[in-house]
Order: sequence, then C-alpha cells, then structure tokens
Amino acid sequence: MKHPFCFLTIALLCIASSCIAPKKFQDLQAQKAICDDKNAQLESENDGLREQNTQRQQREEQQNNHMLQLQDTIGLLLDEQRMLNNRYADLMKAQEALQTGSRQEIRDLLKQLQQNQEAMQQKENQLFSAEQALNERTLAVQKLENELNERNQKLIALQQALFQKDSIAQALRKKVADALLGFEGKGLTVTMRDGKVYVSLDEKLLFASGSATVDRRGAEAIGSLAKVLEQNPDINVTIEGHTDDVPYKGSGQLVDNWDLSVKRATSVVRIMLNNTSIEQSRVTAAGRAEFVPLQAGKTPEARQANRRIEVILAPKLDEVFKLLEN
Repeated sequence: MKHPFCFLTIALLCIASSCIAPKKFQDLQAQKAICDDKNAQLESENDGLREQNTQRQQREEQQNNHMLQLQDTIGLLLDEQRMLNNRYADLMKAQEALQTGSRQEIRDLLKQLQQNQEAMQQKENQLFSAEQALNERTLAVQKLENELNERNQKLIALQQALFQKDSIAQALRKKVADALLGFEGKGLTVTMRDGKVYVSLDEKLLFASGSATVDRRGAEAIGSLAKVLEQNPDINVTIEGHTDDVPYKGSGQLVDNWDLSVKRATSVVRIMLNNTSIEQSRVTAAGRAEFVPLQAGKTPEARQANRRIEVILAPKLDEVFKLLEN
C-alpha cells in the first residue's frame, strides 16, 4: 500500500514586502519546484522499489527452477557414470577370461574398453561442466538475494520514516486542536492533509476589512498556537495570507491584494515570534492574494470563506531526504 509521501508544498511564491526585488520571487519559486520534485521523487522511489522487489522475486524463482533442472541433469549423469563403471568392470572381467582366447577378440574387447573409457570421460566432463554451471547459478542467486535484501531494507526504512512523519503530524494536530479549543467554530478550523496540519483563521477572527492589523482576539489565538510550536521545534511553519477577488482599494504602501495578503501574513508572523523561542528560520510568510480560493463564486459567503490566514505546519523531512540520497 502506497504511503502518502510527503508533499512539501512550501508556499514561497510571494514577495515578503512590496520592496523585495523580483529576483527573490523567482528564487522562491525555484525552491518550491525543488520541494515538489523531492515529493515526486519520494513517490517514484517507493513505486520503483516495489517493482524491483517483484522483479527480483521473479528472477529468483527462475534461478531456482534452473537449479532444479541442473540437479536433475547431474543425477542422470551420475547414474550413467555408475552404469559405465559397472560395464567397465564387466569388460575387465571378460578381458581376464579371454586372455587365453584369440588376439582378435582381445583387440575387439580392448577397443570397446577404450570406447567405454572415452564415453565415461565425456560424461565426467559433462558432470564437471554441470557442477560449474550450478555453482555460477548459486552465486548469481546469492547476489540477487543480497541486492533484494538491501532494497527491502531501504524500502522499510523509507516506510518507517514516512510513518513516523505521519504520526508526528497526527500528534501535532491534536495538540493544536486542544490548544485552540476555545476558538474552533468561531472562525478557526484545524485539519490535516497530505501529512501536514492546516490551521485556517477567518478574516473576521484576525482583521478588520481591508486592514493588516491583527485584533486582540486574533492575537490570543496566534499566541496559543505559538506555545505549541515552541514545544515542537522539528516543525516548519508557513503563514499564508489569502484575500477574496475584490480588488484592494486602500491607500498607502499597500497597492493590491498581493500586498494585502503578504502584509497580513507578516503581521501574524511578528505576533507569533514576539516573546517566544521559535527559531525564525522555521517560519515562512507568504501572500497568495485571491488565487487559491476555498470556494468558487462571487457570493458574499464564498468571498468571506476565501479571506483567511492559513498556518501550515509540516514535520521536517531531513531523514527522508537522506534516505533518498543514499
């Protein structure tokens, strides 16, 4: 059964503020593509390892069948050799009995004896060749078994790493849900997808319309989440800002929905990092504007659902990547 290999969709697609150069945006896109390739590589590696396992088993079965055939051939050759030995003994006795007979008969017997000896030597050569072939086949089977064991061990290690990642994500989802229990159903939801925990906060919980300033109630929810993240240092955090499709018409430094979504994400990041021990290198702020909606359509309900902050929590995949590189 195929495990959900970690789909590390780290959204580094947007500019952290309106003054960051386009080059930074392109770099972030490239980093995302690398992460997507790593996810695809993980799934492909798992499929490839299973296919190789099946092929190795089929080849091993063919090798075993060939070994049985060689053993049968060796048995037949040994039987023929015993028959020739018996015949040789009989001829030796006949030779002794006929030594007083005619020379022609003796020559005939000697010729037959020589032919039998040559036939016996030929059978012995065939037996030796068959034994050599059997030894070579045995070595080949052992080599295949060793390679198969190495592949199986790598596959097991990958499966264990992925299972551990999913277990960590499940435990994290419960911790987050427990910490934010008072906010669920009031503009906050906690879900798990693709081995990641998604904490979605509606605009009404955090911001006034068109504003990037987090209100008191939203700051309390972010603070509760920050306490959980302090206790789980092996979790990467991505803060994504999302807007609806209504063009931004504010004034000042914010120009459009891109700016508003990025500014809201960085506002949440600053509150999350304030007076906490969370390493800043674990946290990414990104703006998605209106281009990743939860609901399609232009109804007030759909637009309200699309105006949100998503906090994406993903276990680090360093061990999985190391296994793939080996």
